[in-house]
Amino acid sequence: MKSGKCPKCSSHEVFSGAGVSLKKGPFGSNSIPIGLTSIAALDNLVCVECGYLESYISDPEKLAEITRKWDRVEAEDIEIDAEDDSLPRER
Repeated sequence: MKSGKCPKCSSHEVFSGAGVSLKKGPFGSNSIPIGLTSIAALDNLVCVECGYLESYISDPEKLAEITRKWDRVEAEDIEIDAEDDSLPRER
């Protein structure tokens, strides 16, 4: 979506909320907790054709903090059906 094209419907009607002030909102409503006293604001991309949404953390310090505090997800084998346009499924 960062390229301006929706991965779900291929529309180019993608809009970014990266410049929205007060992204953290009341009670951290547009953020995720990293630890007990730390939250990271989210940059959101929305396709206005189908409603698909992606969220990103753009603060490098918060990303580094996640590497220290969160568990890494190990890669798994996935099966991709070339004729199916849905997301890949775990094997």
